[in-house]
Amino acid sequence: MIKPLNEYVLLKKEKTNQETKVGGIILPNNKKDNGNVANIVALGDKVENKALEVNKKVIYKEYSTTSYKENEEEYLLIKEEDILAVID
Repeated sequence: MIKPLNEYVLLKKEKTNQETKVGGIILPNNKKDNGNVANIVALGDKVENKALEVNKKVIYKEYSTTSYKENEEEYLLIKEEDILAVID
């Protein structure tokens, strides 16, 4: 398991439906819905924001993450200050 350090937060990106099937035709979904939404997997030991908890859904800044892929799952590391909102 990945354990973030200091003020970093580990996120797991939400999967979005990339294509829709209508009859026998596959239509790609070109909308960028929920592009910057992810779930918190782990918190670093210096995260101070009490609103950030494991399994919470958050919105984060688009170009402020470092991605990591393990077993077909995509994870993101981000600084605490680059998380913009918590979704309840």
